[in-house]
Amino acid sequence: MTDIQSLVRPNILALKPYSCARDEFKGEAKAFLDANENPFNGPYNRYPDPRQWALKEKIARIKHVPAERMMLGNGSDEPIDLVYRIFCEPGVDNAVGIAPSYGMYEVDADINHVEYRQVPLDEAFQLHADALLAATDAHTKVIWICSPNNPSGNLMNRAEVTRVLEGFAGIVVIDEAYIDFADTPSWTEQLDRHPNLIVLQTFSKAWGLASVRCGMAFASEEIIGLFNKVKYPYNINLLTQNFVSGQLDHADRKEAWVKTLLSERTRLQQELQALPCVVKTHPTDANFILTQVKDANATYRYLVDCGIVTRNRNSVLLCAGCLRITVGTPEENSLLLEALKAMA
Repeated sequence: MTDIQSLVRPNILALKPYSCARDEFKGEAKAFLDANENPFNGPYNRYPDPRQWALKEKIARIKHVPAERMMLGNGSDEPIDLVYRIFCEPGVDNAVGIAPSYGMYEVDADINHVEYRQVPLDEAFQLHADALLAATDAHTKVIWICSPNNPSGNLMNRAEVTRVLEGFAGIVVIDEAYIDFADTPSWTEQLDRHPNLIVLQTFSKAWGLASVRCGMAFASEEIIGLFNKVKYPYNINLLTQNFVSGQLDHADRKEAWVKTLLSERTRLQQELQALPCVVKTHPTDANFILTQVKDANATYRYLVDCGIVTRNRNSVLLCAGCLRITVGTPEENSLLLEALKAMA
Protein backbone atom coordinates (compact mmCIF):
# COMPACT_ATOMS: atom_id res chain seq x y z
CA MET A 1 0.00 0.00 0.00
CA THR A 2 1.25 3.46 -0.91
CA ASP A 3 1.80 5.80 2.03
CA ILE A 4 0.40 8.97 0.45
CA GLN A 5 1.59 11.27 3.24
CA SER A 6 5.19 10.18 2.68
CA LEU A 7 4.91 11.51 -0.90
CA VAL A 8 3.61 14.97 0.05
CA ARG A 9 5.92 17.97 0.27
CA PRO A 10 6.59 18.74 3.95
CA ASN A 11 5.39 22.34 3.63
CA ILE A 12 2.09 21.12 2.16
CA LEU A 13 1.63 18.63 4.97
CA ALA A 14 2.18 21.45 7.45
CA LEU A 15 0.06 23.95 5.53
CA LYS A 16 -2.88 25.48 7.34
CA PRO A 17 -5.30 26.15 4.47
CA TYR A 18 -7.20 29.39 4.09
CA SER A 19 -10.62 29.16 5.70
CA CYS A 20 -13.14 31.12 3.65
CA ALA A 21 -16.53 32.32 4.83
CA ARG A 22 -18.40 29.64 2.91
CA ASP A 23 -16.26 26.93 4.53
CA GLU A 24 -17.07 28.18 8.03
CA PHE A 25 -20.84 28.45 7.55
CA LYS A 26 -23.01 26.24 5.36
CA GLY A 27 -26.77 26.47 5.02
CA GLU A 28 -29.43 29.17 4.95
CA ALA A 29 -29.72 32.33 7.06
CA LYS A 30 -31.84 35.47 7.21
CA ALA A 31 -28.85 37.70 6.63
CA PHE A 32 -25.36 36.88 5.40
CA LEU A 33 -23.07 39.50 6.95
CA ASP A 34 -19.92 37.40 7.17
CA ALA A 35 -18.08 37.66 3.84
CA ASN A 36 -18.06 41.40 3.07
CA GLU A 37 -20.27 40.81 0.05
CA ASN A 38 -22.44 43.44 -1.57
CA PRO A 39 -26.00 42.66 -0.36
CA PHE A 40 -27.44 43.59 -3.80
CA ASN A 41 -27.42 41.78 -7.17
CA GLY A 42 -28.16 38.25 -5.96
CA PRO A 43 -27.24 35.51 -6.51
CA TYR A 44 -24.03 36.72 -8.14
CA ASN A 45 -23.16 38.93 -5.17
CA ARG A 46 -22.48 35.82 -3.06
CA TYR A 47 -19.31 33.76 -3.15
CA PRO A 48 -19.92 30.33 -4.71
CA ASP A 49 -19.70 27.03 -2.87
CA PRO A 50 -15.92 26.42 -2.65
CA ARG A 51 -16.42 22.64 -2.81
CA GLN A 52 -19.18 22.70 -5.49
CA TRP A 53 -21.17 20.02 -3.65
CA ALA A 54 -24.40 20.31 -5.65
CA LEU A 55 -22.56 19.93 -8.96
CA LYS A 56 -20.37 17.12 -7.63
CA GLU A 57 -23.40 15.15 -6.47
CA LYS A 58 -24.84 15.42 -9.97
CA ILE A 59 -21.55 14.32 -11.53
CA ALA A 60 -21.34 11.44 -9.04
CA ARG A 61 -24.58 9.97 -10.35
CA ILE A 62 -23.19 9.99 -13.90
CA LYS A 63 -19.61 8.93 -13.18
CA HIS A 64 -20.42 6.51 -10.35
CA VAL A 65 -17.74 8.04 -8.12
CA PRO A 66 -18.67 9.56 -4.72
CA ALA A 67 -18.59 13.35 -4.57
CA GLU A 68 -16.03 13.13 -1.76
CA ARG A 69 -13.60 11.53 -4.19
CA MET A 70 -13.59 14.24 -6.81
CA MET A 71 -12.05 17.67 -7.25
CA LEU A 72 -13.28 20.11 -9.89
CA GLY A 73 -10.73 22.34 -11.57
CA ASN A 74 -10.34 25.06 -14.16
CA GLY A 75 -10.07 22.47 -16.92
CA SER A 76 -7.73 19.53 -16.30
CA ASP A 77 -4.82 21.95 -16.29
CA GLU A 78 -5.54 23.03 -12.69
CA PRO A 79 -5.28 19.55 -11.14
CA ILE A 80 -2.22 18.83 -13.31
CA ASP A 81 -0.50 21.84 -11.77
CA LEU A 82 -1.70 20.92 -8.27
CA VAL A 83 -0.14 17.45 -8.54
CA TYR A 84 3.27 19.08 -8.87
CA ARG A 85 2.62 21.62 -6.12
CA ILE A 86 1.47 18.94 -3.68
CA PHE A 87 3.89 16.10 -4.33
CA CYS A 88 7.06 17.45 -6.00
CA GLU A 89 9.76 19.39 -4.17
CA PRO A 90 11.09 21.99 -6.64
CA GLY A 91 14.65 21.34 -7.72
CA VAL A 92 14.69 17.94 -6.00
CA ASP A 93 11.93 15.65 -7.25
CA ASN A 94 11.12 14.51 -10.78
CA ALA A 95 8.22 13.17 -12.83
CA VAL A 96 8.12 10.58 -15.62
CA GLY A 97 5.81 10.63 -18.62
CA ILE A 98 5.26 8.90 -21.94
CA ALA A 99 6.28 10.62 -25.18
CA PRO A 100 4.67 11.87 -27.27
CA SER A 101 1.83 13.00 -25.05
CA TYR A 102 -0.07 16.05 -23.79
CA GLY A 103 2.38 18.93 -23.51
CA MET A 104 1.08 20.47 -20.28
CA TYR A 105 2.60 17.71 -18.15
CA GLU A 106 6.05 18.95 -19.13
CA VAL A 107 5.14 22.65 -19.14
CA ASP A 108 3.75 22.47 -15.60
CA ALA A 109 6.85 20.55 -14.52
CA ASP A 110 9.02 23.37 -15.88
CA ILE A 111 6.87 26.00 -14.17
CA ASN A 112 7.22 24.18 -10.86
CA HIS A 113 10.97 23.58 -11.33
CA VAL A 114 10.54 19.80 -11.48
CA GLU A 115 12.60 17.59 -13.79
CA TYR A 116 10.42 15.87 -16.41
CA ARG A 117 11.69 12.59 -17.86
CA GLN A 118 10.23 11.44 -21.17
CA VAL A 119 10.02 7.75 -22.00
CA PRO A 120 9.32 7.18 -25.72
CA LEU A 121 6.43 4.95 -26.72
CA ASP A 122 7.10 2.17 -29.20
CA GLU A 123 6.31 2.43 -32.92
CA ALA A 124 2.69 1.43 -32.22
CA PHE A 125 2.46 4.26 -29.67
CA GLN A 126 2.31 1.79 -26.77
CA LEU A 127 3.99 2.13 -23.39
CA HIS A 128 6.07 -0.54 -21.72
CA ALA A 129 5.93 -0.68 -17.94
CA ASP A 130 9.54 -1.79 -17.58
CA ALA A 131 10.77 1.26 -19.50
CA LEU A 132 8.66 3.68 -17.45
CA LEU A 133 9.68 2.12 -14.15
CA ALA A 134 13.35 2.06 -15.20
CA ALA A 135 13.22 5.84 -15.67
CA THR A 136 12.20 6.37 -12.03
CA ASP A 137 14.44 6.82 -9.02
CA ALA A 138 14.09 7.66 -5.34
CA HIS A 139 13.02 11.21 -6.23
CA THR A 140 10.34 10.31 -8.77
CA LYS A 141 6.99 11.31 -7.32
CA VAL A 142 4.66 11.14 -10.34
CA ILE A 143 4.13 9.10 -13.50
CA TRP A 144 1.85 10.61 -16.18
CA ILE A 145 -0.15 8.38 -18.56
CA CYS A 146 -2.61 9.77 -21.10
CA SER A 147 -5.09 7.14 -22.31
CA PRO A 148 -6.45 7.55 -24.95
CA ASN A 149 -3.25 9.38 -25.68
CA ASN A 150 -2.81 12.75 -27.34
CA PRO A 151 -1.59 13.05 -30.13
CA SER A 152 -1.57 9.35 -31.04
CA GLY A 153 -5.24 8.70 -30.15
CA ASN A 154 -4.83 5.14 -28.87
CA LEU A 155 -5.56 3.56 -25.51
CA MET A 156 -2.55 2.40 -23.51
CA ASN A 157 -2.30 -1.35 -22.94
CA ARG A 158 -4.28 -2.02 -19.76
CA ALA A 159 -2.02 -4.78 -18.45
CA GLU A 160 1.05 -2.56 -18.83
CA VAL A 161 -0.66 0.33 -17.04
CA THR A 162 -1.61 -2.02 -14.21
CA ARG A 163 2.03 -3.07 -13.92
CA VAL A 164 2.99 0.59 -13.55
CA LEU A 165 0.36 1.11 -10.86
CA GLU A 166 1.52 -1.93 -8.94
CA GLY A 167 5.23 -1.38 -9.46
CA PHE A 168 5.50 2.31 -8.61
CA ALA A 169 5.22 3.62 -5.06
CA GLY A 170 4.47 7.18 -6.12
CA ILE A 171 1.47 8.88 -7.73
CA VAL A 172 0.18 7.61 -11.08
CA VAL A 173 -2.03 10.02 -13.03
CA ILE A 174 -4.14 8.63 -15.86
CA ASP A 175 -5.57 11.37 -18.05
CA GLU A 176 -8.84 10.24 -19.64
CA ALA A 177 -9.82 13.39 -21.51
CA TYR A 178 -10.98 11.26 -24.47
CA ILE A 179 -12.46 8.30 -22.57
CA ASP A 180 -16.00 8.91 -23.86
CA PHE A 181 -14.86 7.95 -27.36
CA ALA A 182 -13.21 4.69 -26.28
CA ASP A 183 -14.77 1.27 -25.80
CA THR A 184 -13.19 0.53 -22.43
CA PRO A 185 -14.00 0.99 -18.73
CA SER A 186 -12.70 4.09 -17.00
CA TRP A 187 -9.82 3.72 -14.58
CA THR A 188 -12.09 5.32 -11.97
CA GLU A 189 -13.34 1.77 -11.40
CA GLN A 190 -9.89 0.93 -10.00
CA LEU A 191 -9.61 3.73 -7.42
CA ASP A 192 -10.29 1.37 -4.51
CA ARG A 193 -7.54 -1.01 -5.63
CA HIS A 194 -4.89 1.66 -6.19
CA PRO A 195 -4.63 4.41 -3.54
CA ASN A 196 -1.86 6.08 -5.56
CA LEU A 197 -4.12 6.57 -8.61
CA ILE A 198 -5.51 9.90 -9.84
CA VAL A 199 -7.85 9.88 -12.86
CA LEU A 200 -8.46 13.07 -14.85
CA GLN A 201 -11.51 13.67 -17.03
CA THR A 202 -13.01 16.75 -18.65
CA PHE A 203 -16.20 18.29 -19.99
CA SER A 204 -14.24 19.83 -22.88
CA LYS A 205 -14.47 16.96 -25.36
CA ALA A 206 -17.55 14.72 -25.49
CA TRP A 207 -19.72 17.25 -23.63
CA GLY A 208 -18.73 20.09 -26.00
CA LEU A 209 -17.82 22.50 -23.18
CA ALA A 210 -14.20 23.42 -23.93
CA SER A 211 -14.73 27.14 -23.35
CA VAL A 212 -16.45 26.58 -19.99
CA ARG A 213 -13.23 25.20 -18.44
CA CYS A 214 -14.33 22.51 -16.02
CA GLY A 215 -12.22 19.44 -15.41
CA MET A 216 -12.48 16.58 -12.94
CA ALA A 217 -9.91 14.77 -10.82
CA PHE A 218 -10.95 11.49 -9.18
CA ALA A 219 -8.87 9.94 -6.40
CA SER A 220 -8.95 8.69 -2.83
CA GLU A 221 -10.49 10.98 -0.22
CA GLU A 222 -6.98 11.50 1.16
CA ILE A 223 -5.65 12.85 -2.14
CA ILE A 224 -8.79 14.91 -2.77
CA GLY A 225 -8.31 16.41 0.71
CA LEU A 226 -4.84 17.53 -0.38
CA PHE A 227 -6.24 19.07 -3.57
CA ASN A 228 -8.82 20.99 -1.53
CA LYS A 229 -6.12 22.12 0.88
CA VAL A 230 -4.01 23.70 -1.85
CA LYS A 231 -6.47 24.89 -4.51
CA TYR A 232 -7.79 28.44 -4.53
CA PRO A 233 -10.95 28.67 -2.38
CA TYR A 234 -13.40 29.70 -5.11
CA ASN A 235 -11.75 28.10 -8.14
CA ILE A 236 -15.04 27.27 -9.92
CA ASN A 237 -17.32 30.28 -10.28
CA LEU A 238 -21.10 30.18 -9.92
CA LEU A 239 -21.73 30.70 -13.64
CA THR A 240 -19.65 27.64 -14.48
CA GLN A 241 -21.21 25.51 -11.72
CA ASN A 242 -24.74 26.36 -12.82
CA PHE A 243 -24.06 26.01 -16.53
CA VAL A 244 -22.35 22.62 -16.24
CA SER A 245 -25.14 21.43 -13.95
CA GLY A 246 -27.70 22.35 -16.60
CA GLN A 247 -25.73 20.56 -19.31
CA LEU A 248 -25.71 17.37 -17.25
CA ASP A 249 -29.48 17.25 -17.65
CA HIS A 250 -28.90 16.58 -21.36
CA ALA A 251 -26.75 13.45 -21.20
CA ASP A 252 -28.81 11.96 -24.03
CA ARG A 253 -27.67 14.80 -26.29
CA LYS A 254 -24.05 14.16 -25.37
CA GLU A 255 -24.48 10.47 -26.17
CA ALA A 256 -25.98 11.36 -29.56
CA TRP A 257 -23.00 13.59 -30.31
CA VAL A 258 -20.57 10.81 -29.39
CA LYS A 259 -22.45 8.33 -31.59
CA THR A 260 -22.26 10.72 -34.53
CA LEU A 261 -18.57 11.43 -33.97
CA LEU A 262 -17.72 7.73 -33.77
CA SER A 263 -19.58 7.10 -37.03
CA GLU A 264 -17.78 10.01 -38.67
CA ARG A 265 -14.45 8.83 -37.26
CA THR A 266 -14.93 5.51 -39.07
CA ARG A 267 -15.86 7.29 -42.30
CA LEU A 268 -12.84 9.56 -42.09
CA GLN A 269 -10.46 6.68 -41.40
CA GLN A 270 -11.73 4.74 -44.41
CA GLU A 271 -11.78 7.64 -46.83
CA LEU A 272 -8.51 9.19 -45.70
CA GLN A 273 -6.68 5.91 -46.12
CA ALA A 274 -7.86 5.69 -49.73
CA LEU A 275 -6.34 9.07 -50.67
CA PRO A 276 -3.03 9.17 -52.62
CA CYS A 277 -1.63 11.90 -50.33
CA VAL A 278 -2.19 9.80 -47.20
CA VAL A 279 0.48 7.32 -46.14
CA LYS A 280 -1.22 5.95 -43.03
CA THR A 281 -3.98 6.61 -40.53
CA HIS A 282 -3.09 5.45 -37.04
CA PRO A 283 -5.63 3.49 -34.96
CA THR A 284 -7.58 5.79 -32.65
CA ASP A 285 -9.83 5.60 -29.60
CA ALA A 286 -10.32 9.37 -29.44
CA ASN A 287 -12.16 12.06 -31.41
CA PHE A 288 -9.22 12.66 -33.71
CA ILE A 289 -7.07 10.72 -36.15
CA LEU A 290 -3.28 10.98 -36.37
CA THR A 291 -2.72 10.87 -40.11
CA GLN A 292 0.62 10.48 -41.86
CA VAL A 293 0.74 12.27 -45.20
CA LYS A 294 3.42 12.57 -47.87
CA ASP A 295 4.29 16.17 -46.98
CA ALA A 296 2.84 17.35 -43.67
CA ASN A 297 3.98 20.96 -43.89
CA ALA A 298 2.73 21.45 -47.45
CA THR A 299 -0.56 19.67 -46.74
CA TYR A 300 -1.13 21.74 -43.62
CA ARG A 301 -0.55 25.01 -45.52
CA TYR A 302 -2.76 23.86 -48.41
CA LEU A 303 -5.63 23.04 -46.05
CA VAL A 304 -5.28 26.41 -44.29
CA ASP A 305 -5.58 28.10 -47.70
CA CYS A 306 -8.79 26.09 -48.14
CA GLY A 307 -10.09 27.43 -44.82
CA ILE A 308 -9.54 24.12 -43.00
CA VAL A 309 -7.31 24.04 -39.90
CA THR A 310 -5.71 20.81 -38.70
CA ARG A 311 -2.85 20.36 -36.21
CA ASN A 312 0.61 19.90 -37.70
CA ARG A 313 2.44 17.33 -35.53
CA ASN A 314 5.34 16.86 -37.96
CA SER A 315 7.96 18.00 -35.42
CA VAL A 316 6.67 15.86 -32.53
CA LEU A 317 8.50 12.68 -31.49
CA LEU A 318 7.33 9.63 -33.51
CA CYS A 319 4.89 11.83 -35.48
CA ALA A 320 7.02 12.80 -38.47
CA GLY A 321 4.83 13.57 -41.46
CA CYS A 322 1.67 13.59 -39.38
CA LEU A 323 -1.35 15.84 -39.10
CA ARG A 324 -3.74 15.45 -36.19
CA ILE A 325 -7.24 15.72 -37.62
CA THR A 326 -10.16 16.29 -35.27
CA VAL A 327 -13.42 14.60 -36.24
CA GLY A 328 -15.82 17.43 -37.10
CA THR A 329 -19.42 17.58 -38.23
CA PRO A 330 -20.33 15.49 -41.29
CA GLU A 331 -20.22 18.70 -43.35
CA GLU A 332 -16.78 19.71 -42.02
CA ASN A 333 -15.40 16.23 -42.63
CA SER A 334 -16.70 16.27 -46.20
CA LEU A 335 -15.00 19.63 -46.80
CA LEU A 336 -11.71 18.15 -45.58
CA LEU A 337 -12.01 15.07 -47.77
CA GLU A 338 -12.99 17.08 -50.84
CA ALA A 339 -10.02 19.40 -50.34
CA LEU A 340 -7.58 16.51 -49.98
CA LYS A 341 -9.01 14.77 -53.05
CA ALA A 342 -8.53 17.98 -55.03
CA MET A 343 -4.96 18.20 -53.79
CA ALA A 344 -4.26 14.64 -54.83
